[in-house]
Amino acid sequence: MSGPLTGYKVIEMAGIGPAPMCAMMLSDMGAEVIRIDRTQDAGLGIAMQSQFNFTNRGRRSVALDLKNPEAVSTLLELIDQADVLLEGFRPGVMERLGLGPDVCAKRNPKLVYARITGWGQQGPLAKSAGHDLNYIALSGALHAIGRSNDEPPAIPLNLVGDYGGGTMFVLTGILAALLECGKSGTGQVVDAGMVDGALALMTPTYGMHASGVVSDERGSNILDSGAHFYNTYETRDGKYVSIGSIETKFYALLLNTLEIDPDSLPKQMDREHWPVLKEKLKDIFLTKTRDQWCALMENTDICFAPVLSMTETPDYAHNKERDAFIDVDGQMHPAPAPRFSKTPSSIKGAPCSPGEHTEAVLGDWGLSAERLAELKIAGAIK
Repeated sequence: MSGPLTGYKVIEMAGIGPAPMCAMMLSDMGAEVIRIDRTQDAGLGIAMQSQFNFTNRGRRSVALDLKNPEAVSTLLELIDQADVLLEGFRPGVMERLGLGPDVCAKRNPKLVYARITGWGQQGPLAKSAGHDLNYIALSGALHAIGRSNDEPPAIPLNLVGDYGGGTMFVLTGILAALLECGKSGTGQVVDAGMVDGALALMTPTYGMHASGVVSDERGSNILDSGAHFYNTYETRDGKYVSIGSIETKFYALLLNTLEIDPDSLPKQMDREHWPVLKEKLKDIFLTKTRDQWCALMENTDICFAPVLSMTETPDYAHNKERDAFIDVDGQMHPAPAPRFSKTPSSIKGAPCSPGEHTEAVLGDWGLSAERLAELKIAGAIK
């Protein structure tokens, strides 16, 4: 197994959402990632469910009772050897456990201490509970997504806050901090708040809003279903296709394929006529099945793609050609991304159960058999 991060050691404090996704990507890129689970979750017969926690793939699990001082001491010994510590608790939790960044930095000055939360480490909301939907609500992104101000904003799964604003920004911060550590010899704290990340993702949209190109009226803009040439349409068999013909030459090709005389239509960017043009295209796309539209529009510059379900996606020709899915113990996982020419990423194994590798990992990281026995007697591990 190899990857661009081979040789790096990462400790992940078990959680849900963006932190496990980040740990998965670090593992896919070659880092040795160990996941710290609770002893309460070990041996509870949840192994069958663990196989479906895809973002927990590729790493081993150590179960520690962090209410036990011996377990905290053990974790600090592991932190001494780590390049990165990744945690996604509410602000103050790690400090109360005796595992805050100041404590860890004194023991391991090179440590990159990555923290991911919804609201960030400071601010009036910092210690409040929340989820993706709440975080993107504060960024302006949630208001902007949807078809009309007459309908509630659309909920974009948890892709924008958790994984876009969370995972990708804490991952970027970790990689940047590791590069800086290579120059300075010291690590630092990475504070990744999902509101901050979602706001950063909205930077181009805020620019277009400032210029007047994008308005707060949802469903009236080019990228939010307001335009007829950037939209999804139902087909005769109840499926859908996507059209993204923004550029003039792509729009001309779309009209030509639909057998529409461009001289019979208003100008492409005449927003006043977009609602009528959407209805016109809606009627046309209902005349053929999705497969028939694929036969006409795939492999052209219309900017076209069928809207695939998750069941269909692995078998789509383009995805199969690029090995976009990988069979991991009978489950089809999305392949690691991005792709590297010299040090390709790889999936190191299926998701594991909490505490499945406690003794093996602690032994590999230098704890003696005698010490493991002492930890068991103390109740720090199972």
